[in-house]
Amino acid sequence: MVVGIDIGSLTAKAVILNHGDVLAAHIMRVRPRPVESAEAVLAEVLNAVGARASDIRACCATGYGRLDIPFATMNMSEISCHARGASWSDASIRTVIDVGGQDCKVICLDGRGLVQDFVMNDKCAAGTGRSLELLAKAIGVELADLGPLSLKSRRPVAITNKCSIFMELEVLQHLYRRTKLKDIAAGINLSVARRVAALTRMLTLKPEVCLTGGVSKNIGVAAGLEKLLEISFKPLPIDPQIMGALGAAVFARESVV
Repeated sequence: MVVGIDIGSLTAKAVILNHGDVLAAHIMRVRPRPVESAEAVLAEVLNAVGARASDIRACCATGYGRLDIPFATMNMSEISCHARGASWSDASIRTVIDVGGQDCKVICLDGRGLVQDFVMNDKCAAGTGRSLELLAKAIGVELADLGPLSLKSRRPVAITNKCSIFMELEVLQHLYRRTKLKDIAAGINLSVARRVAALTRMLTLKPEVCLTGGVSKNIGVAAGLEKLLEISFKPLPIDPQIMGALGAAVFARESVV
């Protein structure tokens, strides 16, 4: 057995592979320190398969906290791990759009799952999961409900600010005007989709294209991106939020084969 651990800004993910099969995977909110997050998420996947840490032959870490995990035997960049994870899930994937908690990445890869080109935005949280989380909270809607609610709207509000702080003020103004929540939710998701689409257009997309990261589970953002980019995302057979951890596990497996 090998394990991949992805410590992001909002969530920690872990995947256990055994002979090329996913035995267990887990997602949880991060703890105050990366090592605490890594220990906790590793314990969850080990418990899921009734294994011990000594049963793990290799551990690859990725994400923001990858250098702070003492029990990891290796580490790889998020970009490489998302590319490898998506390619391992579906060999036809050639472009990965990863929208995480505090950054967004667009990655072009070859048939072996190796990175050919990428662009990344990590300077502002406006087009990320953190932004969606803050704005959903501002209007009193659960983050998981933001996507379904937005699809009920026919008149999305215009959110023109590009800074997440001013976006929140703009959203609150719509709330005070008693704008329908579904229209505010649609405006929020469309605003994030536009930010991601602008970054994506910096590269030439190669089909098939998939969406990964926590924001991939927001059907409003996903639908907005498909419309803006005039594409259809290829559904992945494995939870798109664990692609980084899965890619890390694949690298760990390759290190011991």
